[in-house]
Amino acid sequence: MVDSFDLGDIVEMKKQHPCGSKEFEVIRLGADIKIKCTGCARIIMLPRSKFQKDAKKIIKM
Repeated sequence: MVDSFDLGDIVEMKKQHPCGSKEFEVIRLGADIKIKCTGCARIIMLPRSKFQKDAKKIIKM
């Protein structure tokens, strides 16, 4: 579980994206978190609680 994160951080998620990548870049903060897949550049929007539960670790800050 990740508690502190910022814009531009690269985060490793528990589940991988269908393209095969587990790494996502945080591109929007708020009640919802918007992340972009580093493999295929698709954008996903998650509620903050689900994002914090599913994120394993911050790779790059």
